Amino acid sequence: MGDLRSIESIHSLPPVHFVGNGFRVHSLITPSGPIRSARMNPFIMLDYNAPHFFSPASIPRGVDVHPHRGFETVTIAYQGEIAHRDNKGGGGVIGPGDVQWMTAASGVLHEEFHSESYSKEGGIFQMVQLWVNLPAKYKMSQPKYQSILKDSLVEVPVGRNSLVELIAGSYGGANGPVETFSPLHICNVQISGEDVVPFCFPSGWNVGLLVLEGSLAVNKDHEVLKDHIIVMAHNAALFKLRALEGDVKVLLLAGEPIKEPMVSYGPFVMNTEEEIRQAIKDFQEGVFGSWPKD
Repeated sequence: MGDLRSIESIHSLPPVHFVGNGFRVHSLITPSGPIRSARMNPFIMLDYNAPHFFSPASIPRGVDVHPHRGFETVTIAYQGEIAHRDNKGGGGVIGPGDVQWMTAASGVLHEEFHSESYSKEGGIFQMVQLWVNLPAKYKMSQPKYQSILKDSLVEVPVGRNSLVELIAGSYGGANGPVETFSPLHICNVQISGEDVVPFCFPSGWNVGLLVLEGSLAVNKDHEVLKDHIIVMAHNAALFKLRALEGDVKVLLLAGEPIKEPMVSYGPFVMNTEEEIRQAIKDFQEGVFGSWPKD
């Protein structure tokens, strides 16, 4: 089968912090690390809300209205419920297994909160939010919003007991439901028993794996424990995953790097500092639009 793509680095979860009062996250991919945005481009941010119990609340916790421009936000819910609303008409509630995919592009205002029903009952909350970079030619395109329910994700059985759940990209001749602006792949991988789950991406693609449950073996003998993220090297195309003990669940990200300058400032990700200044000016002057009064 030739050489296998090796592991470049393994990272444990960094210290936790809150985004708003509803998202207790470990920031794994950021402009300054522990994994730099440029290294995992087009995945330029990853916040992981590891399982955390929120007590019941009469007022939903979350993040109030804020702007974005130049990229996409992808929220994957594993436990709990998230309510989204933006000023371009997008909105909805997602629960376990669902995905929200918002293309901010030229500019959008949005808010993210725990759903009312989840807030009233409380419970375990677990989610991942990604920021996916846009190529320069799409950064000022029209915003859009997609609510991708679990039933619309594409499941590809592997071996006897394992499964690749496609959000974006392809596997085994099947395609995920999301159309993307650059070549990329996002999937949940569930591995059981003795199954070996192979993946093959162009060697120049950036590949990362977040271990959500269980103990993972990469290729023959590299053990990676729960709550660790792996960055794969660029030295081959093929690599293989299997469970070391019990059931394993992994979020896998792979994408062709967007080889363009990238400048980020808070909620804006553009190609030049001038474009960042313009984004700030446009937001301040109301170009992103107003927030619904209701």
